[in-house]
Parts: sequence; structure tokens; C-alpha cells
Amino acid sequence: MSEVIKVPTMAQYMADGKLPEVLFWVGCAGSFDDRAKKITKAFVKLLHNARVDFAVLGAEESCTGDPAKRAGNEFLFQMQALANIELLNAYQVKKIVTACPHCFNTLKNEYPNLGGNYEVVHHTQFLKSLLDEDRLRVAGGKFKGKRITFHDPCYLGRANNVYEAPRELLKKLEIALVEMKKSKRNGLCCGAGGAQMFKEPEKGEEDINIERTNQALEVKPDIIAAGCPFCNTMMTDGVKSKEKEGIVEVLDIAEMIANAQDL
Repeated sequence: MSEVIKVPTMAQYMADGKLPEVLFWVGCAGSFDDRAKKITKAFVKLLHNARVDFAVLGAEESCTGDPAKRAGNEFLFQMQALANIELLNAYQVKKIVTACPHCFNTLKNEYPNLGGNYEVVHHTQFLKSLLDEDRLRVAGGKFKGKRITFHDPCYLGRANNVYEAPRELLKKLEIALVEMKKSKRNGLCCGAGGAQMFKEPEKGEEDINIERTNQALEVKPDIIAAGCPFCNTMMTDGVKSKEKEGIVEVLDIAEMIANAQDL
């Protein structure tokens, strides 16, 4: 029987006259996509293990508006953003953590222009801070010695220059980190950004996610580590297209840390 972990909402905190240390912005993928839900559960498990005082918006959480903005619908984006900002400000939110780089980028860089000013961190940055503060401990466990390559999400890496936090977390797992030829600032998109996640690709010689998967498979990894639910989907589809799903796993870093000791 799986462990039941209670996740408090901001409404519950407000009713008790309290404010949490951090708001966990789950995001649409982490809320509704079956694969991404596993990432959400893993991150929540880590928050509990580190005794982080956190809350979620629950049913009050809406899309940040990122897909609308990337698709060119600025009006819809601002409608969604302003509604979210009104809610966040009503709850006196100061710090937000999210496992989605798309939410991270939008909340961090685009909400301030509309009156939403918050400290926004990606979940790899937050987990790194918990390690630095000795609130969370990580051991290699079942991942020790495994060959891992990390795919840099565009909105985490090139858009926000976050490259080291995810890699430092992976190194704590005592893995063998192997970099793709195109990594960090020279990394290649998985093909999901810019609202491309929600449409079929244009005609061409090869889909971007297949090209990126090929680059990952070149370094012969046991696991392709990801830090974005969209990247996870695209790389997983790429691995399946190469019929390598029984050989190469695609896992979020939070899943790896949470499951390191699950033998």
C-alpha cells in the first residue's frame, strides 16, 4: 500500500492565520499528466523529508499562461497571469518553488511586469539549498556508479543560466555524469518549448526530440536525467522510438533523489 502524504493548501494556512515557508507551484503537467504526477509526488516526499513548511494552491491553481504567450495569444496570457497574481498577492506569497521550468521562467521573469513580484526557484535549486543547509541528505543508493547524462531544459538553462544546481544534485548520488556534445549553453531543445508540446511537429527530416535523444544515446547512458516534465515526455518518446525503453530510463532529478534508497 502506497504511503499517503498530506499536502496542505494555502487556503488552509490562511484559515489558520499562518504563512508557509514556500508555495509549491505544481503546474499543469504535474497536476494532470500521469507521468508528471510521479515527479510531483517525489518532490513532495523530499519536502516532507526535509521538514519544509510548504503549501499548494490546490484547485485554485491555474495555468501560468506560458503556452498562450508562446503561441502568440498575449491577451489570454495576461488574463491568466493577472488572475494568478491577484490570488498570490491575496495569500501574501513571497517564495515559489516549481518543478516546471516553463512555470519558473514565466513566474520569475514575466509576472513582475504585471504586479507579481516573488522569489521564484526551480526545484533543483531548492533541493540544492536544502542540501547546503543540511536539511536534506542524499546518498547514491541504487544509482551509485550509473552512467547519467543530463538534458538541460531551455527555460532553465539558456533562458535563466541555471546549469550547476541539477548537476551538483546528480553528483551527490555518486553517479558517473557524462555530458552530451551539446550541453549547457549549447544544449538542444527537446522540441516541446514555445507551445510546441501541444501540436504536431512541422514536416522535416527528423523530429527534434528524436535528434536530441540520439545525442543522449551517443554517450551510452543508463539514465537520461531531466528537470522538466515536458522534456521528460519528449525524451521518453524518443527513447521509445529507438526501442531502448528497456535499457535507458528517463527520470526527473527529484525522482532519482527520492528513490535512491528504494531498493
